[in-house]
Amino acid sequence: MKTLLSSLGLGTWLRQIVGIRLGCLHQYPPRVLSVRPLSQIDHDANLPTIALVTPSFNQAEFVGQTINSVRDQHYPSLQYVIQDACSKDGTEGVLKSLDNAGLDIHIEPDQGQADALNTGFARTSADIMGYLNSDDLLLPGTLHFVAQYFHDNPSVDVIYGNRLIIDELGQEVGRWILPGHDSQVLRFVDYVPQESMFWRRCIWERIGAKFDASLQFAMDWDLILRFLDAGAVFHHVPELFGVFRAHGGQKSQVDFLTRGAREMATLRSKHSDMNLSNLNRARLHISYLYQHTKADSKFANQYVKNSQNRHLCK
Repeated sequence: MKTLLSSLGLGTWLRQIVGIRLGCLHQYPPRVLSVRPLSQIDHDANLPTIALVTPSFNQAEFVGQTINSVRDQHYPSLQYVIQDACSKDGTEGVLKSLDNAGLDIHIEPDQGQADALNTGFARTSADIMGYLNSDDLLLPGTLHFVAQYFHDNPSVDVIYGNRLIIDELGQEVGRWILPGHDSQVLRFVDYVPQESMFWRRCIWERIGAKFDASLQFAMDWDLILRFLDAGAVFHHVPELFGVFRAHGGQKSQVDFLTRGAREMATLRSKHSDMNLSNLNRARLHISYLYQHTKADSKFANQYVKNSQNRHLCK
């Protein structure tokens, strides 16, 4: 992502000047995180089962909040697996202190995040799948909304929503409001908020039912690209589903400039449309970012008008 943005001359400071929030984490001064729950429409008995996996390693400070954000969904048909890789920072104590009702906790070695996800999902059988890292959150009502969406749209294989960004203290510092789905853009840059993405088990099985365990940074984008190659139908839903926590110790910041950038460059070369020139890629990317600024402005206007005290808008 940063490689492409840099190639277009869109550094963080310039993106902020022109109103582009995608690719930026700390966007405004910290403020209280406050959101309205997503609406619940149908009866639970009509909704599909959901499998959620949380890969965990040395996130004792945050993992309890992550798990509680899932349990507070009160989704009855949920298979929730926590895969901890023998953390050494007190995570095991946090996990053992939880009421295990509804949780499937495993503390065992793994070969990295993708391996933990593969192991976790192999323990599930639910119709809808997703994963939540051990420092991120689900927003209230997300699982009911997602299940209802899949129930009402049987032709859709993958959905993703928008995200808020918080800091170490849980204060909101940014947001990613995406425009509509664009498969062309997604083949050369990944803006999908990972914690907001859910997919059907049938498309998971079609692409081999596993993450690429050789990848340590870009396994979620690799999964998306393989979904696209398999003909998956994607929809972007203009709702807030998840919360990404930005903090200094996370892998996405520490490892990006080394292994992460190389992995993404390899995937981009493998899956991009080779008939699309660099100029056309730049044109598509700029158009997508422009549509993002419009969607973000609409989001801001809507919430300023409807609720001045939710602190969702800058």
